[in-house]
Amino acid sequence: MYKAVAETLMELSKDTKYLGAQIGFFSVLHTWGQNLHYHPHIHTVVLAGGLTEHNEWRAASKKFFIPVKVLSKKFKGKYLYYLKQYYRQGLLGFYNEAKIYQNKEVFQDLLDKCYSLDWYSYTKRTFDGPLAVMEYLGRYTHRIAISNNRIISVDEDTVTFGVRDYKNDNRKKKVTLTKVEFIRRFLMHVLPKGFVKIRHYGLLANRNKKTKLKLCRKMTRSPVYKSKFEGLSVLEIVSLILKKDVSQCQGCRNSSLQLAASGGVP
Repeated sequence: MYKAVAETLMELSKDTKYLGAQIGFFSVLHTWGQNLHYHPHIHTVVLAGGLTEHNEWRAASKKFFIPVKVLSKKFKGKYLYYLKQYYRQGLLGFYNEAKIYQNKEVFQDLLDKCYSLDWYSYTKRTFDGPLAVMEYLGRYTHRIAISNNRIISVDEDTVTFGVRDYKNDNRKKKVTLTKVEFIRRFLMHVLPKGFVKIRHYGLLANRNKKTKLKLCRKMTRSPVYKSKFEGLSVLEIVSLILKKDVSQCQGCRNSSLQLAASGGVP
């Protein structure tokens, strides 16, 4: 999926019909839906322009980056091409109900059906500044499949949690699973050790950050952002986030360090 997404974006953006430049982007793997079923898909954030062959900045259109239909067709071709390659090289594993696709004829029938479908790549409008990008990424980069506040109740046999029905105007619903099934679904989204979930490409790749990306910042007069947490201690950072001084006892307003030294309980 990463390979198909990356090649699709890089090749189309270099085409002069759309941008005619090298772009920069990063991709984030997301594997779950609201009901915790396995739904692998990739979220990608792309720079609003790119660098031409003559090292000139070319801004993307404000209306759209690449037409959705063109993007979808290209991705479909890339993805299915690599799927066939992996099948021929014996790199695909087939388990449970999917074992039938070990048969070449059955697998080819699946490919034919995939080629006959219209694929759709969802694109969002341009972000309104860096804070909007960070807010968006915060929902996908370092979160687990389900947060505690979505779990409504737990008893000896079942777990009940809330979901949003995207096909029905985002209406809130409840899903109740046995504990074994809940754990099974949750563990499907634990990535293998060492797996790189966030990957950078083009102008944002490590080899380009200090050269091409620096040039792009200069040409677009982009500000250099500095973390507001830089140089602060852990206590100071937590205090900023919570908007209160966590080094003081909220009851008596004395310092937690002072209380500890005197044998008190903060």
